[in-house]
Amino acid sequence: MSADSPIKPNVFDATTDSFEADVLKKSLEIPVLVDFWAEWCGPCKALGPILEKLADEYNGAFLLAKVDTEKEQQIAAAFQIRSIPTVYLIKDGQPVDVFQGALPDSQVREFLKHHGIEPAETSVDVVEGAAITPPDPHEEVMRLRKLVEAEPDKGEHTLDLALALLKTGATTEAEHLLDALPANLATDDRTIKARARLGFAALLKDAPPPEVLEAAIAANADDLRARHLLGAQRIVAGQSQAGLEQFLEMLRRDRAFADGLPKKVLIDAFRVIEDEDLVGAYRRKMSSLLLV
Repeated sequence: MSADSPIKPNVFDATTDSFEADVLKKSLEIPVLVDFWAEWCGPCKALGPILEKLADEYNGAFLLAKVDTEKEQQIAAAFQIRSIPTVYLIKDGQPVDVFQGALPDSQVREFLKHHGIEPAETSVDVVEGAAITPPDPHEEVMRLRKLVEAEPDKGEHTLDLALALLKTGATTEAEHLLDALPANLATDDRTIKARARLGFAALLKDAPPPEVLEAAIAANADDLRARHLLGAQRIVAGQSQAGLEQFLEMLRRDRAFADGLPKKVLIDAFRVIEDEDLVGAYRRKMSSLLLV
């Protein structure tokens, strides 16, 4: 990006000094595409505008970090860049996928969609002065059952139905539907989120009531098993912040507990909780603890 380029809120130049904060830490909150390019590279000049246009069109669903390999050779070496353009997808502080070459717009969209990255909505939840009422979960289940019956080969309808069933508490049927999804949807971000929700539900099948867990924690603040169960109960009950506090305290007291469970359960909670501001705040808190 040149100094004369228009300001693009979701596109930035990444440098060696800023890479950890602007890319790795930021990817704990939102996916980051890292575009390795150079001025002399013809294919880079074809791909770059496509990526920047999509970053704008997707309205913050992902960020685009531009790395000039001539100026930022340390970053290029760290990622073992041997040809350009090369584009990495970073999520939760780790590279999760990569593509090379000047892909057309449609293939970049498919790459993003494969990782559950869709354009963020820009509209306000008000139409002509009337607030939009969320659909009733049970009515949504009925509507989606009809869609699945009409088009049984469309796995997207099955996934939508499974997600709707989870909102009604029908976890067993939802799990069966998720297990039957085709391979291309089994790794969809929405499927991963649904399985995280199922994980919390399964965890609580034989769990003691909250008051018993609270008493156990009061007697021994290092009882991380009790904190795990109490945090899950709070999440399922809709008390998201209270649940995250328990998981964060687990991480604070022993990040290695049960093979890294505190970090894993926090990430699962982030997938389940729909309050983006709350999730962002606790992702930053998690990141701060992990970097100590």
